[in-house]
Formats: sequence, C-alpha cells, structure tokens
Amino acid sequence: MFSRTPYTITVNPKIPPRLKRLEELANNLWYSWDRATRTLFSRLDPHLWEAVGHNPKAFLKRVDESVLLKATEDRIFLANYNSILSTYDSYHEKSGMQDDNGGLHAHDQVAYFCFEFGFHESLPIYSGGLGILAGDHCKAASDLHLPFVAIGLLYRQGYFFQTIDSQGNQQVTYTISDFDDLPVTPVLRQDGSGLQIEVALPHRTVTAKIWQARIGHVSLYLLDTDIPENSAQDRYITHNLYGGDESMRIEQEILLGMGGVRALQALGITPTVWHINEGHAAFMILERIYNLAQHGLDFASALESVAANTVFTTHTAVPAGHDHFSPEMAHAYFDNFCRSVRITRDEFMALGHVPGSPDFNMTALAIHGSRTHNGVSRIHGSVSAKICRDLWPRIEPEENPITYITNGVHVPTFLAQEWADLFDRYLGHEWRNKMCDRAYWSRIDTIPDHLFWSVRQSLKSQLFYGIRSRIAEQNSRNRGSEAHLDRLLKFVDPINPNILTLGFARRFATYKRATLLFDNLDWLRKIVLDQDRPVLLIFSGKAHPADVPGQDLIRRISQIARFPEFEGRLLLIEGYDLRLARRLVAGVDVWLNNPVYPLEASGTSGMKAGINGAINLSVLDGWWGEGYDGKNGWAIKPGPEDMEGALRDQEESRALYEILQDQVIPLYYSYGKLGYPPGWVKMSKYSMMSLLPCYNATRMIDEYVAKFYRPASDKGMLYAADDFAESRNIAAWKARIGHAWSGVSLRRLDVPLDRIYYDEMLNFKVAAMLNNLAPGDVVVELLICRQYKTTRLCNFKHFKFEFAGIHDTGEHLFELQLKPELCGKQEYFIRIYPCHALLTHPLEMGLMVWL
Repeated sequence: MFSRTPYTITVNPKIPPRLKRLEELANNLWYSWDRATRTLFSRLDPHLWEAVGHNPKAFLKRVDESVLLKATEDRIFLANYNSILSTYDSYHEKSGMQDDNGGLHAHDQVAYFCFEFGFHESLPIYSGGLGILAGDHCKAASDLHLPFVAIGLLYRQGYFFQTIDSQGNQQVTYTISDFDDLPVTPVLRQDGSGLQIEVALPHRTVTAKIWQARIGHVSLYLLDTDIPENSAQDRYITHNLYGGDESMRIEQEILLGMGGVRALQALGITPTVWHINEGHAAFMILERIYNLAQHGLDFASALESVAANTVFTTHTAVPAGHDHFSPEMAHAYFDNFCRSVRITRDEFMALGHVPGSPDFNMTALAIHGSRTHNGVSRIHGSVSAKICRDLWPRIEPEENPITYITNGVHVPTFLAQEWADLFDRYLGHEWRNKMCDRAYWSRIDTIPDHLFWSVRQSLKSQLFYGIRSRIAEQNSRNRGSEAHLDRLLKFVDPINPNILTLGFARRFATYKRATLLFDNLDWLRKIVLDQDRPVLLIFSGKAHPADVPGQDLIRRISQIARFPEFEGRLLLIEGYDLRLARRLVAGVDVWLNNPVYPLEASGTSGMKAGINGAINLSVLDGWWGEGYDGKNGWAIKPGPEDMEGALRDQEESRALYEILQDQVIPLYYSYGKLGYPPGWVKMSKYSMMSLLPCYNATRMIDEYVAKFYRPASDKGMLYAADDFAESRNIAAWKARIGHAWSGVSLRRLDVPLDRIYYDEMLNFKVAAMLNNLAPGDVVVELLICRQYKTTRLCNFKHFKFEFAGIHDTGEHLFELQLKPELCGKQEYFIRIYPCHALLTHPLEMGLMVWL
C-alpha cells in the first residue's frame, strides 16, 4: 500500500451573457410553481437535472459550459428562454394587491414565522404538512402581491431521506446541504460583510447569519448558526430539523422567535402584522415585549400592544402535540428576560401556563400574546377551542376566541401542467385569475369527456413510469431478481393504465391509520383480486425516526405487499418527497385518507388530489368534513370519539370495504361504448368543480387578510398611537376587572313566567353586584332559543339589558323588555361579562357569571 493525498477542485461554467438571467431564475423559487422554467433547465442536460435533484442553482454550477454555449445558438431553446423571462417579468411587475383581495394599508407589512417551509425539493427545510402549508401561504401571498415577509431557520441537515429494505424496515439517511447549492443568498451589509444578529442564551451569546430566499415577490429570511463565530455546540443549533433534545428545541425556538424579530430589525423591516404559524415561534412575543419595555412601556401594556396585531394559527389536534418546557428550563433561559421587563418568575410562567401542568406551554404563550387565534378547518377550530378551553375557563369552547380558516393549496404548484393546458384551451387563460369563482369553474363541465379522461389516463401513465423507476431501484438495492421485479410491476403498465388505482401517501403517524385498509384481509382479497376488475394500491410515506409505532405500520404494509396474492397489487414506494407527492396526487384515481376522528387538523393532500380530478374517499375529518357535499367523492362517517379503538377500526374499515365494493369499483369499471366510464368522469369533473375554487391558497390568504391581517393592523395602530395610550388604558382596565371580578354577582328580581301568549311582552329585571366596577364595564345579556334536545350556544339569539339605576342595596339594576319571536317551548339564560370597546374579541378575558 502507498499513501496519497486526494485534492478536489470545483470548476464552474461561465454563464454566457445571452443566458445570464438563468442565474436569476435559479435563485427565485418562482420556478417551484412554473413548470416551464424547470423544463428549461432539464432540457439542457436531463441526466444532470436528475442527478442534482431538480435544483436549478446546483445545475448551473455543474453543467458543461459547452452545453450552455450550444444553447445560445439553439433557436428553440432561446425562444423558450425569452418566453419564460417575459412571463417572469410580467409576474414581478404587476401592481399591488387589488381591492377585491381584501386590501391592506399602504404602510402594512405582514411577518410570517414558521419552523419549516416546503416550497420545492431543492430547498430541503421541511418535513411535512406544516412546511408545505407554509410554503403555499408564501406563494399565494406572492401571487396577491401582499406586503409579506417570512422568517425561518436554515437547516444544514434537513429532514431525512428514506429507503425501505426487503423486510420493510425504514432506513434513514441524512444529507448535509451545501448552502451554495441552495436557492438562498447571504444578506449583505453595505460594506459587503454578511448581516448577522445575536441572541442571548444561558452564559453565552449566539450569532446567527441571515440568508434570503426569494419566492416570487416574497422574501424568506433564514437564520443560520453554523458559522465560525459560534462554538461547536451552538453551530449545531440549526443543524437538524426536529432533531436533538429539549435544550436543542428551546434554543431553536428562541432563535426563530426572538432572533427572527432581531433579524427584521437589522433588515430595517417594521411589520404591522405578526403571524405565528404554530407555537414554535411564540418566543417572538417576548422579544417584542422586551423592545417596548426598553422604551419605557410597562409589561402589561407592552403585552397588550404586542398581542393586538399578532395572529396565531395552530395546526395541532392533540394536547400532547404542543411544545412545552419544564419550569427549570424556562427559568434558566428567561430569568434575564424577567429582570429586564421587571416581572416575577410567576408572572412569566403565567404566560405559558396551562391548568394541570407546571410546564411552560408554547401554545399558551402564543394565545396569551395574540388576539386572533385559529385552527385550520372547521372541525379543527372546534377541537382547538376544546383543547384550549382552560385558557378561558368560564367560557364555553364554542364561544371562546378560537375560530378557523380552512387551509388551501397553491394551485399552480400542484395542478398538473396537462390540466393547465386543457384549461387554457377550454376555459381561457383567465382561469389563473378566477381561482375563487365557483360559477367560472363550473365550465369544467364543458370539457369533452373523452379529453378529460385522456388527461386523467396520461397523468396516471406518467405516475406509472415514475413508480417503475423507483421500484426498480428499490428492488436492485434490496438484491431482488429481475423475475421478482417483473411480478412487482405487472399491473403498473404505463401503456395501458386502465387499472383502478388507489393512493395513500402521507406521514406514517398512528392516528392516520395507514393499515386500516388491511383490517380484514379476506374481504380485501375479494375486492382487490377480481380478475375482471383489478385494483392497484399505492402507499408511500415516512415515519419520524423516533416514531417506532409509525415504522411498524410501514413494516406491516411491506409484509402484506409480499404476500403472493398481493404481490404487484400493493406497492410500497420509498423516498416519499414533494416530487413523488405531485405525481401521486395527479395520477391516482382515488385518494384515501382514514384518520382517527377528530385528529386530522386539515389534511391538504386530498385537496391536491381533488384539483387534479382524483376522487376522495375519506373519513369525515379535517377539511373533508366541510368539503364533502354528498356528490364529489365518498365519505366514511366516523364513529363516536369514545368508541373503543379496535371496534372503531372495525366499523370504519367495514364502511371502507363496502364503499369500495359497492360504489367505487362498479363506477370505475362501467365503461361505455367510447372506452371510458362516463359516470366516473362525471363525478371526477364535479369533484374538481366543487373543490378547486374553495380549497385553494388564494381563498385562504383572502380570508386571512379580511378576517385577521387587516383588523390586526388597525388594532395595532390604535394601540400604538399617542405613546401607546390605548395599550395602557386596556391594560389598566383589565387589571381593574381582574381584581374585582371575584366579587361580581347577579340575581333576578322579576318573577319568571312559565307561559305567555304570542306578542306579549316579557319584562326581565336583574340586580348586579359590580364590586366597584361601572355599568359600562359589563354587558348583561339574555340568550334565548327554541328548546331542542341539544342546542349549541351559537344558535341562541342575544339581547342586551339596559342599565336602569341603582338598587337600594347598592346593586346596579339592568332591565330588558322582550317579545319572543317564536312560539313553542323556549330556553333562555342570563349572564354578565366584562366588555370594552378596545377588546378584539368580546370574551377574550374569559370571565363570566351566569345567573
């Protein structure tokens, strides 16, 4: 043996002046939803394009210069290049957001904080649904020209790459990113040095470098601690997404929240609306309070000012999913903060307090530090209100301040290009500006059935080509034979894709029940093994490396897929990523989703499938609880929440089998004389027409602007005016109310009547002990509704009592005259609660007394 020293050198091509703007295209994630741009790079060198994982920036650093020089003489390439630049420039030169999108003030700036962002596989700083949703939020904000910036972390080692061995074991591989290859650039000072911020951690200060990613019009700023100024320990803070111990997690969240605020200050950006997307970023509240305290504002007033223009969105459907830290850890990291804003440890811990736990809860902090809070579907809004009910202990969950805005998906990203071309032909090019117009999208029905079916089959064929490639690679690595590969791919025929194909692809968490379809294998065999009406089942997804039960689900599916009768009919595809997801949602015929109700917060994969003509078959949970209308897919009605798990699975799997056997399969295989199933095409069309205009990200952003962003901006300006006069006023008022409320009581003075005749007047009279509060500090009201077995408070009509003087006892009198509007037995209640014109939600204090 002899020793030798390896040396490496990287040779980058010189981009010809004629193609210089390729670098601009490669550094703007606009390409993530513009297929023509990605195709432009791919055509230069398809093999290299695959090798670099569809990353334009990495591609330009590795492509042979001769290829680029040849392209400068290729008229077809140059025509495509110029066309793409024209589209790119038109997109970026459009005027600001139009009035019909809700509108924001000229000075407004929304700052959106999230732990992960998923735009494209070329920027691997996401793990799943939360990141993809955040990416779509940014893309839609760009489309609408919102004044919008986003804040996140730049992970050196993003989420893992997955392989599955021959026994179904998930193998995890992490890739270290070279930031020079990612579509990000360092933010520079005027002198050319990198812009950095500092964040204090126990016994040390950590420095973070600021990077910028462009997403159309939107800038995403990412913080990175892997720089020489930091110790080895601190360089590791941004190394791993969802990795490390509790100390690593709290330091990541401090960096995101507090460091994110400092980054915006360093950039000279002054947000008027702050959006916390999941509780990871809630420490931003503390940094903003600290900033105000440094200018002389007391803690309570600073909290009110900060909360007034802060929006909090929760995506978690179980209490255990909310981050929380021990009191000891909270004290270690935030004692200095307490001293700087002049509050006690107990006052600090109250910001993150949830009854029944001593820990500091990030969701509690986010709620205490914001005034608008929402879940991400109608069902999830109700679930979140129940989970957080203890933060407003005297308010019924249905009345507390948590509301909902249902998620949506970015249509240009997930709609297959074949559909875009067909829409251009039959709907007109203006469909891109008609995203939320339901009447407009009804024109899908005018597309000839045979063309609609042809697109569906073409997309399935493309999916099959991709699956064959992945299965072949998987089989080779696991040392499978060619004969075995042929058996696996027997039904995945791109030339003849006429087999009914069901898809299930998502994170393998136990509550998502990936194995529900296999609850009764004998019944499933009868469904799948029919020679005349075959069914292909495609499964894909990752389990977190620490989630052993989730990995067991993968093993179970792999085991069943190896049964001789299911071989080739059940495929488990490894390496689930955004690229495979786009293929799956566009190519399968039926999209399966069967979570345990009500644990699915939203579930946007079904939306992506629906806008591509796939038909949903799902448990009525998350978005499908409101998306399903009885005609646009199939629904599994969930069992009661208190039903024993095994029995619930049995009942819901039976419903799944019955729907497949009696409805899905017969409809798909009812081919007409023209060679396609007209009933299936009709349902597929209707599914697209009903879902696309309602579950797109444009609608979602419009709702955020109208319901949250604009009101939060207005409230923030009001609270900050005149040296924060209204912040001080509302803080003082809340303190006065909180001190007095335990002494507030209500008693009735009139005699309740059992029966009256229609059009007769009822005279209600109550006496309130206000404990030194004024009548204007409270609302006394009557709630009335016709009596049913179960009646929600939201169905009651509200009538306000008027102040009528002082009783001899010193109590305040309130009176109401009312003529009931309906006949029959009616139920009513009388209550009192504090109220002030400056409150964002009338019940935000969570205080109430019922008679």
